[in-house]
This record gives sequence, structure tokens and C-alpha cells, in this order.
Amino acid sequence: MKLVIFSSVVITVAVIGGAAFLAGYNAAPPERAPADAVAFVMNRNHYSLYTYDGDGVGVSNCYDACAEIWPPTIVPEGAEIPASYSLVERRDGTMQLAYKGQPLYRYSGDKEIGDVSGDGVDGVWRLAKPD
Repeated sequence: MKLVIFSSVVITVAVIGGAAFLAGYNAAPPERAPADAVAFVMNRNHYSLYTYDGDGVGVSNCYDACAEIWPPTIVPEGAEIPASYSLVERRDGTMQLAYKGQPLYRYSGDKEIGDVSGDGVDGVWRLAKPD
């Protein structure tokens, strides 16, 4: 798997494809991605983020055992987030990052940067992809 990283304040968008390139965290993006690239959303530590079909827009329904396997992407109070992102309040009052209203999670099965092994799990977990 090849990885190209585009960085932003809170999230990162990665592109997987034929390029043999790994950009530094704050490096400028390459001029263009390879033709077979797939863009997806990552957290600040460059781990893939996912959405859950069981959530509603602006509502997180992954708690307890679910949240142990799929930790929610918690955002510290006062953090600035890009325009397409929002915050969803969880039952415990913490704020979870959402993309276009869909809460974002990390998959505990992803062990290395660029892993996307959570995509399609149980038919309800999806790799978060920018439009």
C-alpha cells in the first residue's frame, strides 16, 4: 500500500495509490495524485477514520463495547475544525469530530499508518472519504 498525506489542522486526507511517496506531516501536497488513488480521511496521527451506518446525522450510536473497538474521534474543547467538519456531543459530554454530520471513529484493528482494514466491517463501517 502506498500513501500520500495531505495535512490540515485537525484531520488529514490521505491518498492510496501507485505513488511511492510519504509526505511529512506538514509538507505541501504533491502536484497530483496517481490515477488509481483513493482519498480518505485520517486523524492527526495519520490513522484512518471511519463512519458507522448505525449513526444518524449529528448523532453517535457507538458506545460501550462498540466504542472499545471503534474509538470515537474526540476533539479537545476550543479546537478549530475545517468547514466540512462539525462536532457531535456524546452522552458523556465529550465532543466527537464528524464529517458532513457523520461521526468519525478509528478502528482498533488498524495497527499502522495507512491501514484501512476497518472498511466494510460487518457491512456497516465505511472508510471516511472526502467528496
